Amino acid sequence: MNKFKKRILIDLDGVLNKYNGNYDENNIPEIKDGAIEFLQNLSENAELYLFTTRNILLSEKWLIENKIDKYFKDITNVKIPAFLYIDDRCICFRGNYKNILSEIEKFQVYWK
Repeated sequence: MNKFKKRILIDLDGVLNKYNGNYDENNIPEIKDGAIEFLQNLSENAELYLFTTRNILLSEKWLIENKIDKYFKDITNVKIPAFLYIDDRCICFRGNYKNILSEIEKFQVYWK
């Protein structure tokens, strides 16, 4: 068994909070239902990093207020090497450029 946990970067807006596209740089929406349990389970076997373009101090405050700071090793706005990235605005490249172009054309975030 591997003694090192896999690193996973998790996006804040739209993944952990109830973001709906109305960005406010001074306010982070409330936490999504099920997010705490998700982080509890995932953190057992992974090293979690919060990945966000938001202000780091505001993001840290939000983690603390929601009592989920203990699940994260750090907060970053840099795509550091990781096993995977969890984001609401991404497409998994599966080796075919034609298919990815089609996916990009059809892409829509789940909350729209």
